[in-house]
Amino acid sequence: MNLVINKTENKKKLYLNSKPTIILMTKWHAIYRCKSRLSKDIGASKAAKIQEKLTNHTINVAKEIQKKGLADIKVAIDGIGIKSAKKWAVLNKIKTVAIQGPGNLGTKMKRQFLKTHSGKNLSHKIASPILIIGSDLPSISHFELIQAIEILNHKEMVLGPSRDGGYWLIGISNKLLNPLFSWPFSGISWGTDKVLQETIRLACLNKIDYQLLQTKNDLDNLMDLSLWLDQKNFRLSPLSYQL
Repeated sequence: MNLVINKTENKKKLYLNSKPTIILMTKWHAIYRCKSRLSKDIGASKAAKIQEKLTNHTINVAKEIQKKGLADIKVAIDGIGIKSAKKWAVLNKIKTVAIQGPGNLGTKMKRQFLKTHSGKNLSHKIASPILIIGSDLPSISHFELIQAIEILNHKEMVLGPSRDGGYWLIGISNKLLNPLFSWPFSGISWGTDKVLQETIRLACLNKIDYQLLQTKNDLDNLMDLSLWLDQKNFRLSPLSYQL
């Protein structure tokens, strides 16, 4: 009887130690620290308010996944120091927060993948998938995050394409992370409309088995706002949230 109980407990511990991690990458919602393209169209103050609402919405969506016990949540933030970031994280009930650090988007994502993977090893957790999501999507839902996690059960990589040629989500399986001999996504022209195309090319070159999610539109400029914005108050309409 004790042997059966011990096996059950071991399975529970194994599951708890093998949960995927979802990393939310965002910018601090302060004037002139975020949404530079949008700031030119509607002003820095209004753009910062929109960034704050987008970040909070994405955090709430990710928390739904955490509540279901399907993944751990981490926020990687840019434009603020670590002490202030930790205070902000406590107020928003976020357990794990990090600073993105210097470099282009590719360097920052690589850093988060490697640090998160290394942190799991140090805490004796089993290598498990890691997903990175942006904070520019009013339409993101926890159903899509669940779909991405499920895809990584049988694929090595999952991408959520965006209409600007980039992607709103990238997830890689433990097979690519453990051991990580070399980073397969170096040399991509970040900030261009070729990011998705180049990522897929490198995936094929490195024989990485991948799958695409639904294409979405990032909220970066005035044209992107038309479907989501209450023009009078410059706030995101609740009707745009697909929760």
